[in-house]
This record gives sequence, structure tokens and C-alpha cells, in this order.
Amino acid sequence: MRSIPYEHFHPDEKPFVDKAAEWIEDAAVRKQVKRTDFLDPRQAFIVESLANRTDDALVRTDGGYAEAERRRAIVSPDFLDPIYEPVGIVVLSVTSEDERVSELEHGDYLGAILGLGIKRDKIGDIHVHEWGSHILVAEEMAPFFSLHLSQVGRTHVFTELLPADKLIPAESAFEEMFCTVASMRLDGVVSEATRLSRAKAAVPIQAGRCKVNWKVEEDPSRQVKEGDVVSLQGFGRFKILSVDGVSKSGRIRLKIGKFA
Repeated sequence: MRSIPYEHFHPDEKPFVDKAAEWIEDAAVRKQVKRTDFLDPRQAFIVESLANRTDDALVRTDGGYAEAERRRAIVSPDFLDPIYEPVGIVVLSVTSEDERVSELEHGDYLGAILGLGIKRDKIGDIHVHEWGSHILVAEEMAPFFSLHLSQVGRTHVFTELLPADKLIPAESAFEEMFCTVASMRLDGVVSEATRLSRAKAAVPIQAGRCKVNWKVEEDPSRQVKEGDVVSLQGFGRFKILSVDGVSKSGRIRLKIGKFA
């Protein structure tokens, strides 16, 4: 494989870039097929961008449904179409007879599974409903999840394994808010979304605790735009849903969706 363009990636991403480059080399040179764990959108982008640097490897990503955020990747040699390789994703259906199940949130389900000693990489998107949840998981770990997941928070639950095409997606659970900013600087937008002062918002950004579209961003003056997803450690995640013009005072109107 050609030399790796590290200059295009954040230094913190180097371990994953090296791993992705090894997968692609295994496919291109050793003619091996690799099925990855679940990747976030930034990691999937890295795999695809490195694969595009060679004609000898192909990549397909799949999260179990068309709009999936977290996806597994199939990396294959060029003579094997990855579309025919099994992606290995099933639905872990979690239900309960306890009325308190309707109060459970995304973090409750994720925390319960991680509490079993499992890494996040084995878990895809989590769809929360009033009656429980449909969780996309790695097929090879699904029996373990089904056997050992019996409680979420203080709620006793039942589990069932379903094929991915039986997924019931949840509607997007954004908490919408409207605000105005002087500019589209990252620190200013984060300040409005988190109710921190601009100076206080800049501190975690400069400390590497902020991501824009799943990539670490340490520059508070970075310009963000409509559609960007921003996360700040300890304050959750939000998406800039729309830029709605300029107010009479010259401030930019934004609609922001905070993830539940």
C-alpha cells in the first residue's frame, strides 16, 4: 500500500488509521476478507478513504438499515464483491412487562450492555421505544447478550434475537432549540447549545474534548455549518439542523437538535 497520509488525520487517530491500513493491505496483498466491528462515521470514512488509494481492495459498510450511524465494514480483495459477504448484524429485542420500561433512555440500554463487560465496538445503533428497545449488535456476540442481559436500570427485561430486517427504527429524538450566534465559530455555537459562556466552552475544545462530525477539533475558531454533528465530552451531542437567516441585529439564527 502507498504511504499513509497521516497529515489528513488528527494525531489521536493514528492507531486507528494504522489498523485500517493493515486491513486494506491484508485485502489488497494477502487477498483476505476482513469484517470489522461497528465503526462510527469518522472511522468508516477513514477506512473508505484509505481504500480509495488502491485499486486492489474494496469496502462496503452496513449498519443493518439504510440510515445507520454505526456500521460494520467489509474489506475485501478487488475480485470479491463485498456486497455478497455477510455483515453479521442482528437485532437484540429488549422488552419488559414493567411500566417503567417507558422511562428508559438510550444511555440506560448502552450502560446495561457495557456493564456486561462488552466493548462499545460490538454494539450498533440503539432504537428506544416506549415498550423497550431494538439494538443492533454483532452476530457473534448476540447469544451472549441475549443470555446475560436481564436488567436495564432497575427494570427487569426479556430479550429475543431477530434478523436485521425485523428492526423497528425509532423516530429521531431531537430536543430542538433555537438560538442566535454572532458567527459560525465552533466555540460560539457550542456556547449556545450547552449554555456555557464562550470562554468556558473554548476550554474543553482546546483540551481535545470536542468532536465535529466524529473528528477531534481543538480550534475554537473552526467554522461549523448546517448538518454538522458536534459532541462535547460531558455535555452530549447536538446537530445544527438549519441556518435560518440573519436577525435585524446581524446575528445568525440557528435551529439545533440535541440528541436525547
